[in-house]
Amino acid sequence: MKLCVFDFDSTLMDGETIDFLADELGLKEEVSSITKRAMAGELDFFESLIQRVALLKGLKKKKVDEICHSLPYMAGAKETIRKLKQRGYKVVVFSGGFRNATDYAKDILGYDASFSNILHDKNGVLSGLVGGDMMFGFSKGDMLRRLQNILRISPQDCMVIGDGANDVSMFKYAKIKVAFCANEILKKEATYIIDEKDLREILEIRI
Repeated sequence: MKLCVFDFDSTLMDGETIDFLADELGLKEEVSSITKRAMAGELDFFESLIQRVALLKGLKKKKVDEICHSLPYMAGAKETIRKLKQRGYKVVVFSGGFRNATDYAKDILGYDASFSNILHDKNGVLSGLVGGDMMFGFSKGDMLRRLQNILRISPQDCMVIGDGANDVSMFKYAKIKVAFCANEILKKEATYIIDEKDLREILEIRI
């Protein structure tokens, strides 16, 4: 194994970033309901992302950063990444969430790089618009193939870990596919299933 790709929300982080942001506006239940359906594969990821981010319009960017800098990380996240890197892995994050969270967590958890989305703001206030690297249901698989080409590695050299429907696309391009506390749609594609909220379970997988 040479490359390990983690999802962020509900994988490296215990929860969904957008739900924490929506809670600040009193919209957590509405946004969380859409999130759950999207992660279960019941909604198109792109459409659900656009719909949810639109509800964040008016939230101050400063508050977004405050929330994203105090998110709860999954048990064992930092230790697992450190040990994977000691084994020679490059560790990367693909997230349908936001750079406010993934860029900040990079220095805390120790992964090498992240690819995620950007919440557009105007004069320090969210406009309700979003763009970035992980906008579509196919984005993670597409990005994984690009990285494999750049690094000159094959799916046989890759391990991926995720929990939701938008992780299915990257599962197609990795030998080791770990469904972590995952939705059924992802478990069906997995080679390993972990139902305990402790990422250190990944270290027990024998390659």
